[in-house]
Amino acid sequence: MGNRAMCVLLALFFLCFFSNSRAIWLTLPSSGTKCVSEEIQNNVVVLADYVVIPEGVHQSHPTISVKVTSPFGNNLHHSEQTTIGNFAFTTNESGNYLACFWVDHNEGGGDVSVNLDWKIGIAAKDWDSVAKKEKIEGVELELRKLEGAVEAIHENLLYLKGREAEMRTVSEATNGRVAWFSIMSLGICIAVSALQLWHLKRYFQKKKLI
Repeated sequence: MGNRAMCVLLALFFLCFFSNSRAIWLTLPSSGTKCVSEEIQNNVVVLADYVVIPEGVHQSHPTISVKVTSPFGNNLHHSEQTTIGNFAFTTNESGNYLACFWVDHNEGGGDVSVNLDWKIGIAAKDWDSVAKKEKIEGVELELRKLEGAVEAIHENLLYLKGREAEMRTVSEATNGRVAWFSIMSLGICIAVSALQLWHLKRYFQKKKLI
């Protein structure tokens, strides 16, 4: 019994601290755009729901437009004149994914509040469907969640390791270029100094000063 409780607590710990799920409250100005970005690796499931929060019961609901783009600028979701919606996709590019919101119509004027529920990776998985399909529940389900969380952490670590290797390669290449530039700059300075000395020597010789 104690081992089962420990497994459940461990699963909850991993899901709480390593699952990427967040609810964001956005305040959109009457003019202009507000964006949310998230750096996501390749082949990751992304789910999001958004809804406009009305300011009062008797006020008309303002409408907004939503556009989601990939790191390379591909359009993943675009909706206009809406008050509620969602988007879902599986990433095929690594980098910053951008979700932008702006107000289309607001009779009352002023700012518009939007609630965005953004889920990525393990947090976006439908565990209820998994439990029904595989007929698991309780501790077994929590262990399955824990397994998914560990796999997600492992994939993130591999992704970060790859990014670190890329950054190290870029840093080494940059350092090499800087070193060669410094050597070339020093050589040019020496050559210019030698040329100036030769020119001054010839000038003084012509003037019979030396």
